[in-house]
Amino acid sequence: MLHIVDDEEVIRDSLTWLAQSRAISATAYDSGAAFLAALDNAAGFDPAGDCILLDVRMPDMSGSSLFDTLAARGLTRRIPVIFLTGHGDVPMAVDTLKRGAFDFFEKPFNDNKLMDRVEEALAASREAGASAQVHERLATLSAREREVLDLILAGKMNKIIADELGISMRTVEVHRAHIFDKMNVKTAVELARLLK
Repeated sequence: MLHIVDDEEVIRDSLTWLAQSRAISATAYDSGAAFLAALDNAAGFDPAGDCILLDVRMPDMSGSSLFDTLAARGLTRRIPVIFLTGHGDVPMAVDTLKRGAFDFFEKPFNDNKLMDRVEEALAASREAGASAQVHERLATLSAREREVLDLILAGKMNKIIADELGISMRTVEVHRAHIFDKMNVKTAVELARLLK
């Protein structure tokens, strides 16, 4: 989902149309406060990825202030932010990129270049979301399951794992089943692919 945050209605409308021309779902907000309110009420992240097109200069809450709020919540890694401005300069662009923005475009911008970067940002968001899910699943494993997991990933058979950990083969089988269930995989190959 592309989130467009700009106080100018004509910009919001044109960016929404531009996104839709590339089959990208888009929602527009007229202020940073409106976006934060929608974000607080959202059910979660879009599995297809999220990206924010953010105007730098807006009344009440600037794009930089909204970006700082998102960064403080730890969201800028999962939701790439592309800044848009009609009043930018090189130091401002460098500063926003150093602080973690995905990109910075000056108005007027090239429509195709902007949408290409939006598509790249959405792909990065999808990848970050998938990685976060894997880490969440890993966090559900017990210490013993983590030990068994490491040995499975090393290509060791159940009997060897049992010998190395000083537990029965049946216990290894139970741990293996729990690991596969928690990680949502059916084979050791899928597990290795997931964790590569």
